[in-house]
Amino acid sequence: MKDDFFITGTDTNVGKTVLSALLVAALDGVYWKPIQTGACEGTDRQSVMRMAEVPEGRTLPECYCFDPPVSPHLAAEAGGVCIDLGRIERPARLSPNDPLIVEGAGGIAVPVNDSESMLDVVRKLGMPVIVASRSALGTINHTVLTVNALRIAGADVRGVVMIGKKSKDNERAVERFARAPVMGRIPHLECIDRDTLLETFHAHFDARYFLS
Repeated sequence: MKDDFFITGTDTNVGKTVLSALLVAALDGVYWKPIQTGACEGTDRQSVMRMAEVPEGRTLPECYCFDPPVSPHLAAEAGGVCIDLGRIERPARLSPNDPLIVEGAGGIAVPVNDSESMLDVVRKLGMPVIVASRSALGTINHTVLTVNALRIAGADVRGVVMIGKKSKDNERAVERFARAPVMGRIPHLECIDRDTLLETFHAHFDARYFLS
């Protein structure tokens, strides 16, 4: 049985959706993004369907979907609603071999309402977490802070995926100071389709980290 994974990031636009699409393709996963903002520019669900080349039936609808490309709590406020974590329940698997790949919104400290953040969503769902991180300058600080906050909250941090130009120095530093393995890396991809994602997984990821 393959593990479910919650994909968070050190920042917004770090590459969570590309990583999610890669894992959906490589692990035959089912994609779910409970809270979507920026839907006016298209949803991440649509992006994953296009990049991983999976049908809508291999994705799950959002619990909350907002047009403004802002933090969830601001997007909800603009829509006159309040995000209730009681509505966000871990869905049942389609089958034992269909892992859920769940994508968060922004980083873990992003507010979802007046008193809760994305970290509370992670805690409620109780899934192993993968941190998407840039490979560039600044990643050590951002990654270590993210991993430490997740661990303090009791999350099962499985590791980090570095996105961007390869930097062995930053990878070694992340593994040492975050005490988390670099499970894989995603280089710059000129074209993102299913074949490219699968090639990237086989060339740059350690598959042992993704199996129970």
